[in-house]
Amino acid sequence: MTPTERQRLLEIATEAALAGGAVLQHYWGRLKQVEEKGRADNLVTEADKAAEVEVLAVLQRHVPEHAILAEESGARGRAESDYLWAIDPLDGTTNYAHQYPFSAVSVGLLFQGQPVVGAIFDPFHKELFRAAQGLGATRDRQPIHVSDTTDLARSLLVTGFAYDRRETADNNYAEFCHFTHLSQGVRRGGAASLDLAYVACGRLDGYWERGLSPWDLAAGVVLVKEAGGKVTAYDQSPFDIFSGRILATNGHLHDSMSQELNRIKPLSQFAPVPS
Repeated sequence: MTPTERQRLLEIATEAALAGGAVLQHYWGRLKQVEEKGRADNLVTEADKAAEVEVLAVLQRHVPEHAILAEESGARGRAESDYLWAIDPLDGTTNYAHQYPFSAVSVGLLFQGQPVVGAIFDPFHKELFRAAQGLGATRDRQPIHVSDTTDLARSLLVTGFAYDRRETADNNYAEFCHFTHLSQGVRRGGAASLDLAYVACGRLDGYWERGLSPWDLAAGVVLVKEAGGKVTAYDQSPFDIFSGRILATNGHLHDSMSQELNRIKPLSQFAPVPS
């Protein structure tokens, strides 16, 4: 894929993210339907669904031949396509439903399985994060770069917790406590795309999480890499967007965070009690 093609696709991703963001602005504070998707803390609203319709309409207009994986409507298009758009029309639905203004539209593109283009729009702070492979990363069209923090003790980190955290010992609680002890703080934003965008622009120094989906990560991974950061699996093996796990840092903290993740044992007392 040429730089010109990546730039064209970045403009399409941007148009889609902004279209979805306009819907989220419209529904803010006006929700009438908040439903559960299989469990009490996995929510979907009419804003999620309406925003996804607008995002998909943009992609259908510009790249109807591309495959799509969207959070609410699932997969569509040819499975063998080199191009796969990973869409989260409302990342941070729980925040949104409670009128906690930390949510975003995330539009990412995978080419042959690798994230190459991403646009994330935060409609509440009106911040637009964009990146494409080889073209750099921006916030509101100004270049951004990861932080220069080199010491874990001076870092500000971020993470999240999977929807199944109540049923599994693999729940991230131990890691949260461990890194809280080692750093200046660990935040839990509740929107993976913005967590990654904040690492990319230097507001946060590192991020790890599990239990994620491709639409949570596709756009943000491009941002971090293009802003000079590093993205891998916990053990620093190559990142697999379908694994559900990610370690993303400013690069300076990557070795130390990976080492700490590999030595932490789960808090087994949070595992299900045998019947």
